[in-house]
Amino acid sequence: MKSSLKTVFIALSAFMILACNTVDQGNTAQGDNNFGNVAAPAAIQYNVLNVYPHDTTSYTQGLMVHNGQLYEGTGGSPEYSHYKSWVGKVDLPSGKVTSKVPLENQYFGEGITVLGDKLYQLTWTSKKGFIYDLATMKKIQEFPLKTEGWGITTDSTNLIVSDGSSNLYYLNPTDFSTVKILGVNDNNGPVNNLNELEFINGFIYANKYQSNYILKIDPSNGQVVGRADMGGLLEKYAKENAKEDKYNNGEGVLNGIAYDAATNKIYITGKLWPKLFEITLQ
Repeated sequence: MKSSLKTVFIALSAFMILACNTVDQGNTAQGDNNFGNVAAPAAIQYNVLNVYPHDTTSYTQGLMVHNGQLYEGTGGSPEYSHYKSWVGKVDLPSGKVTSKVPLENQYFGEGITVLGDKLYQLTWTSKKGFIYDLATMKKIQEFPLKTEGWGITTDSTNLIVSDGSSNLYYLNPTDFSTVKILGVNDNNGPVNNLNELEFINGFIYANKYQSNYILKIDPSNGQVVGRADMGGLLEKYAKENAKEDKYNNGEGVLNGIAYDAATNKIYITGKLWPKLFEITLQ
């Protein structure tokens, strides 16, 4: 299954990045390497405002809100799992998928984001992403990736991509060249397993894969300035579901952050979770 495979790829990806760091000439990882002088991340508190249903067959890789519409991207392929890869629209109150665009079987879908009138979707190991016309959800273009694709967001200028390492890659959305690489660290050093991303009020929020943490990252220096521990959230609101094997074996992990800039609302969920939560972070 992908959960265990990703763990193997994390180590391999981290080794390759440290050994080769193959990026466009003139671009290097940026971040504060003087870890002894970096403050420990502040504890971020959260409040649950609303709880909505979520499709338990959705292996969530990307979650976002644009103009009041919730979008989700999922992962799966016959080579790795029985889950399906697609991107589509979700009705928030009911949790029902109202429309979806399936990926071909050879692709394992990953994170999604919207920039302008286009929706961007990553794939895991295919070194390729897809671009959709947001109005019609018709696939209009493919784009190259130099790394694995995990999470993606945008600062309204660049695409920001994670690959499971401690690096975030800023990509030019026109030619997909690497603008810069941001090394992410906390007081203990580089922070690996960066996964689903969301840009909120000037900061990058990231799921740390196979953990209960959402990290708040300062994009000016790559420092993790805050950390929200979402442990126990699913157990509290879906006690019976949380006992299922898919959660205990590590498949049903926290993954998915969406921000509605118009309402200042934040939504989170997890892979195969039965619930989606509207929360505040403080």
